[in-house]
Amino acid sequence: MARTATVERNTLETRIRVSVNLDGTGKSQFDTGVPFLEHMMDQIARHGLIDLDIFCKGDLHIDDHHTVEDIGITLGQAFAEAIGDKKGIVRYGHSYVPLDEALSRVVIDFSGRPGLSFNCDFTRASIGKLDTQLFWEFFQGFVNHAKVSLHIDNIKGFNAHHQAETIFKAFGRALRMAVEMDPRMAGVMPSTKGTL
Repeated sequence: MARTATVERNTLETRIRVSVNLDGTGKSQFDTGVPFLEHMMDQIARHGLIDLDIFCKGDLHIDDHHTVEDIGITLGQAFAEAIGDKKGIVRYGHSYVPLDEALSRVVIDFSGRPGLSFNCDFTRASIGKLDTQLFWEFFQGFVNHAKVSLHIDNIKGFNAHHQAETIFKAFGRALRMAVEMDPRMAGVMPSTKGTL
C-alpha cells in the first residue's frame, strides 16, 4: 500500500499544499518564497529518501514566521496521514550528522504523543534573511501535527548555516529510520499498548 498523502491548509496568512511519499527516492519540489527553508527541506527529502512537494503562498510582506510555522504544521499533517496505522514500522529513529565543525543529533519516536525538545544556540540571529528562531516554530508545528516525540540537539558548531544543516540532515535520516517497514514486525503494532 502506498504511503503517500497530500494535504492542503488555507488560512488568512498562508495557502499551503504538501505532498509526501514516505517510500520515495528523495525527490523534492518547493515553491515557498523562503529559499533557505527550501534548502533545509531538501535535506529532509534527500537524506530521508522521502519525496516532498511543497507549495506555499504566505504573507512574506510581513515576515517569514507564518510561512515557516504553517509549513511545519502541514508537513506534520501529511506525515500523520501517510504513515497510517503505524503497524510494522520501526517507530524510533536517530541520527548524528556532522558538517565540518558542527555536529547535531536527532531522535524521533512516532509515539502518537507530541513533544519537542529543541536545543540549539544558533551563533547568528539569521541565516540570510531567515530568523533562526523560526526553526523551533517549524519543528513545533511538525511535532504537534505528526504527533511525534522529537529531540534535537546541536552538540557543537560555530557556523549557523552548518548548525541548521546538520539538524535538518539528521532529522531526515532519523525520519527514514523511524518510518521504515520492519519485516520482523509485519502487521504488528510497535507498542505494548496495542495502539500509537
